[in-house]
Amino acid sequence: MKTKIIVVFFITMYATFCFGKNYKGAEYRTKQAFLYGRFEASIKAPGKEGLLTSLFTYFDGTQSDPWSSSKWNEIDIEILGRYNNDVQFNTITPGQTNHVRHQLVKFNPAEEFHIYGFEWTPNYVAWFIDGEEVYRQTGEHIRTLTHPQKFMMNIWNPAYTNWAGIWNEAILPAYGYYDWAAYYEYKPGEGDYGTGNDFKFSWKDDFDSFDAARWEKATHTWDGNNCDFTPDNAVFVNGNLVLCLTNNIDTGYNDKTPPAILSSRAVGKNVFAFFSEELDSVSACDISNYFLNVPNSKILDIKLLEDKRTVRFAMDGKVTSGSVIIRGGVKDLFGNTMTASSKPIFIPQEFQFPLRIIAGYEADYKEFLKDQEWKSDSQYGFMDGGKSQFNLPIANAASDEQFVYQTERCGMAKYQFQLEPGTYRVTLMFAENYFTEPGKRIFDVYIQGKEVVNSLDLVYAAGIRTKYDKVIDNVNVGENGILDIHFSSVVDNPIINGFVIEQISTDIEHGLIIPNDFRLEQNYPNPFNPTTVISYQLPANSLVTLKIYDILGRDIATLVNEEKPKGNYEIKFDGENLSSGVYFYHIAIHSDRLPAQNFVQTKKMILIR
Repeated sequence: MKTKIIVVFFITMYATFCFGKNYKGAEYRTKQAFLYGRFEASIKAPGKEGLLTSLFTYFDGTQSDPWSSSKWNEIDIEILGRYNNDVQFNTITPGQTNHVRHQLVKFNPAEEFHIYGFEWTPNYVAWFIDGEEVYRQTGEHIRTLTHPQKFMMNIWNPAYTNWAGIWNEAILPAYGYYDWAAYYEYKPGEGDYGTGNDFKFSWKDDFDSFDAARWEKATHTWDGNNCDFTPDNAVFVNGNLVLCLTNNIDTGYNDKTPPAILSSRAVGKNVFAFFSEELDSVSACDISNYFLNVPNSKILDIKLLEDKRTVRFAMDGKVTSGSVIIRGGVKDLFGNTMTASSKPIFIPQEFQFPLRIIAGYEADYKEFLKDQEWKSDSQYGFMDGGKSQFNLPIANAASDEQFVYQTERCGMAKYQFQLEPGTYRVTLMFAENYFTEPGKRIFDVYIQGKEVVNSLDLVYAAGIRTKYDKVIDNVNVGENGILDIHFSSVVDNPIINGFVIEQISTDIEHGLIIPNDFRLEQNYPNPFNPTTVISYQLPANSLVTLKIYDILGRDIATLVNEEKPKGNYEIKFDGENLSSGVYFYHIAIHSDRLPAQNFVQTKKMILIR
């Protein structure tokens, strides 16, 4: 869990006890150390930039086997709040060598609980999400993980903004929720769980209370961690272990701070406002709590998105300037109420297409725009990674392209662009300038959540210092205007040398904005009495069936059963003739145009009389 920390870790630090730090985090760790096994926990992350929550194992030394960097053994799952679709995996081996993968996920880790885990054996480490293996590491570095490790979880705010994102203390307090944790011994030939039935159940803690015989609450820190750990911030609430990140005064599960608006940006006729924490859905959608100072435009609709921290304002005209003004009344889930405040709306400039970006170079180069980090007021930029420059010729590249293919950004998690909703052609520009043998660098690339490059080995695919372009047609950018390009390591670090983006069409026809993917939203309001609205989105023409079931599985109503064109839909459900209780709405979508994207999902709703 000490990813990207260069300074040696000390369990105690004199300066910490003398002075302390401005922020307080928490770490929960077993007293026992384990050699191999399967480690699992159910986690709901905070989803706030500048911090992370984790599940990991770590060797911290014993009297007979003292810790040193040359013995570093650690296996990580790190959920960085800056990402809404990414989980980081890592093994850290002797010499503090990192082996990082950013794993794309098709959910927001902050919206609900998911089960995260990993198997550690003498020959591999494999990571799992909701019971499915998603990534595996093998090789010589795995065989150096030989020291017993403690089972740990923590929440903290790193000093490394390139990695964790830009810190803003307005997000405090932040809470990571852990519903349970479990450990399975590695017992080849004797087990009944996990890969090859090689693991055997040992224990599970449902986190109903503090088990002092098994766990301890940490009180240390280290350089690169902007908080120190306090036992006050590892608390038990409603059957969950809650790890808290707070200021140094209001510790514990004790939110006294009203929400704050962090930023807002315009996308066509929509304005998205981003808040510091989850909002109460009723007050967040109350139009009387807002005034949008936007010339020649008024609010048509307000919607709290599924992360519960983003409010979308649909306007009756394109937004070209203005600000979001909070009149007051917006509440968080703890009942704290915002007072009057405002935030200017970031208005993206119109790009000239084709849009060209040189990766890893911090100045414009010919027709290529400079590389930059993604921020709240950026139109494009990277998240994570470093830059490199080489000077040997690139085969197959024109003279005016040589510098672009000699310059790279390495080890990033993703690149994002703010574009007008529509359809685009994306060209990814690559050249391998460092490795001279195949098998040394292999990585995947995803665009809008879909894999477009699988296990790319540039030396094998193109050769050393050779131009290699990958063109992806018909990339849809939906209503949020975000083009998301995600990079995942298989071996070593992913690289990119440049991007070319061409606009094919704008999909704003008759006011319709085309979504990126199939999606079923949580009904609103929920609980409801007696009516509620169910929303779903289609990226292509599809056959849609939407039904309501009671808790016994009986078919109550069919709301949709027909072919629908691509777009966003809302349908009202009236439960006037139903009794109070739990009901389920179930959608099944089939698309001949996107057969791999067929979609089935069920969500719960509650009727209260």
